[in-house]
Amino acid sequence: MREMSIYMVVAWYMQMRKLSCTIFLLFLVGVVWWTETAADKLLRFFCVICHDMEKKVLGLVTARGGSKSIPRKNIKLFLGRPLIALALDTLKKSGACDRVAVSTDDREIADIAKNFGAEVPFVRPAELAQDDTPTLPVIRHAVSWLKEHEHYEPDIVVLLEPTSVGKRPFHVRAVVEMLARTGADCVLTVSEVPSDWHPHWQLTRDADARVAIFTGGPMKRVIRRRQDLSKTYSCDSAVFAFKPHVLFADEPSFYGDDTRGYVTEQKYAVDLDAPDDWEEAERRVKKILDDEDKIKTS
Repeated sequence: MREMSIYMVVAWYMQMRKLSCTIFLLFLVGVVWWTETAADKLLRFFCVICHDMEKKVLGLVTARGGSKSIPRKNIKLFLGRPLIALALDTLKKSGACDRVAVSTDDREIADIAKNFGAEVPFVRPAELAQDDTPTLPVIRHAVSWLKEHEHYEPDIVVLLEPTSVGKRPFHVRAVVEMLARTGADCVLTVSEVPSDWHPHWQLTRDADARVAIFTGGPMKRVIRRRQDLSKTYSCDSAVFAFKPHVLFADEPSFYGDDTRGYVTEQKYAVDLDAPDDWEEAERRVKKILDDEDKIKTS
């Protein structure tokens, strides 16, 4: 009987050892999994959050006084408010920008921008407010001025032009987050091009009236089914988020060497390029705002 008891104790001990080894092995596996997967991801997550909290993000709106296509367009009433107010609200309500500034050469635009909560820290030089002035030197001037006069050097610049009326605060948050997460030089909003306007279905025509596929090749190689077309995108009504160093590179641009696209729905691709666009743009943006209000109240 005593021998049986000893045997049972030994057997129990061996079983417990096996169980303990199994538990210990599972514990080790868990530690490895946690260490190599979840812990790293969790740590990376908090690092990104903390790093992003420290990032300086400049929201910038360009709005000169002269405009040939739509006179005084930047302060023309759009849905009852000056056009520039929509861009300023979008940047401020995004919560992604620690500063929202306007580059303008016009005192009236500056006063209106200030009334809607923007900074106007400088007056844009007249030579950067001409009809043929590209946007790039205007942004370079703004970033350089803030660095020289206020010792402010943003980590990210977000450019939203007043005529890009379709973009909403969540678009701004998305491009800033994508830029920080991917390490790209630039992120811009893009929307899918409808298949009817796909470049593969566009044609070139030579002096002898011969047509060919715009993307290359004779007509006999054209893709007939829209389902077989690859997706293409345009940057209508774009929000740009980029790192300032690309402005001063050997080949200066907004884009740098690594540009990513954040895809938005086609309904948000609303631009104001001509007087005839105004009424339709107001209708489309009002529909966007009304839909947002319905969601909030539902």
